[in-house]
Amino acid sequence: MTVTAQRTGTASVPVPPPGEAAAGRIRLEHISLRYGPASPAAPSVLQDIGLKLAGDEFICVLGPSGCGKSSLLNLIAGYIQPTEGRIVIDGAEHSAPDTKVGVVFQHANLFPWLSVARNVEFGLKMAGMPKAERRRKAAAYLELVGLASAASMYPHQLSGGMKQRAAIARTLAADPSIILMDEPFSALDALTRESMQTHVGEIWKKTGKCILFITHDVDEALLLGRRILLLHPSPGRIVEDFANPLHEEGTIPLRSSREFAELREWLIGRIADGAPAGAARQGLAGRADAMPFAGPSSGQEPSRS
Repeated sequence: MTVTAQRTGTASVPVPPPGEAAAGRIRLEHISLRYGPASPAAPSVLQDIGLKLAGDEFICVLGPSGCGKSSLLNLIAGYIQPTEGRIVIDGAEHSAPDTKVGVVFQHANLFPWLSVARNVEFGLKMAGMPKAERRRKAAAYLELVGLASAASMYPHQLSGGMKQRAAIARTLAADPSIILMDEPFSALDALTRESMQTHVGEIWKKTGKCILFITHDVDEALLLGRRILLLHPSPGRIVEDFANPLHEEGTIPLRSSREFAELREWLIGRIADGAPAGAARQGLAGRADAMPFAGPSSGQEPSRS
């Protein structure tokens, strides 16, 4: 793959050229998933999921508990196999974990006996990359996530946000086609969470990676997602797939804006539509039949400004 370089101080990180990044590189074709006995009568976790992801999109996946968000992530990661359908990444069928897919989990899972730099280098070392090259690469990504000064520190010396930034640098260093983030900020305090949301948005702009971000937080999805998928359960299925109109002009959404409040309320209502009947719905279902204001279709290229 031909790449250009994004400068970060004295180091550089690879960035795919615009034409390649915009191509539809990840496809989910008629994906269904059932756990338990191999029988058509078994309950479906996901049913007939069809999805195309461009190489440089930031997609947030929302939905009530039990709608299959984590199962969708595990399928794309290659940790589990679909009952029906297939996943294609960069033109090849994807059925097992490999370097095309990077995952950032809820917890950083850093090796406590290794420094931050050595944690970032670890996967590169296992892949046989020469020491000088992997150290240059680790330094570049640590600089990108704002941890250059912490390279020699150990995990116990880091804050929660710093640990997650180190985990993101480790994932980026493997140069995956897509990065999956499974509620990576859920264990952080509110202020650190907001700071990390800003960091991830900037990293996405600089690297041109496709990010699929799982979250249960509507505000987080609106702040980060240039494209938003909403899943409903029983069985899990995509009921909304739209380009986030709050990012239409390339600006950072303001929580205090009328547009943010209206879209937030609409999404909460749509999530409640898919929740079980009773108290869980909290009287929110059906509060919005259509999006409060129009945005671009999900087929348009996301703004990177």
